[in-house]
Amino acid sequence: MSGQRHAPIRPLWGCAACARNWPCEQARAELTAEYADEPRLLTLDMASCLFEASVDLAHLLPDPPDPVELYNRFMGFARQFAIGTPRRPGRREWFDH
Repeated sequence: MSGQRHAPIRPLWGCAACARNWPCEQARAELTAEYADEPRLLTLDMASCLFEASVDLAHLLPDPPDPVELYNRFMGFARQFAIGTPRRPGRREWFDH
C-alpha cells in the first residue's frame, strides 16, 4: 500500500490513493479521526466539498450528477458521525445560549 494520502483529485473528485470516489472509506476514516474533537466542523467542511463537487462535476459530465447520490457520498457519513459523537463535558454550543 502506498503512503499517498486519500485526498480528492479535482475536478473529478476521485481519490488520489485508491482511485475510488472521494471520500473513499479510508478518507472517511481519516476525516473522522481528524475531526474527532469537532465533529460538527466535519459536516461544514463536507458541505463545502459537496458544493464544489457538484459544480465541478456538472461542468465535466454530460449528465448532471444525481444530487441525492452526491449528498449521501459527502454528507451521509459526516452527519452520522456528528450525530453519534457525544459532546465534550462543559462544551457549549451556539444553541445553548
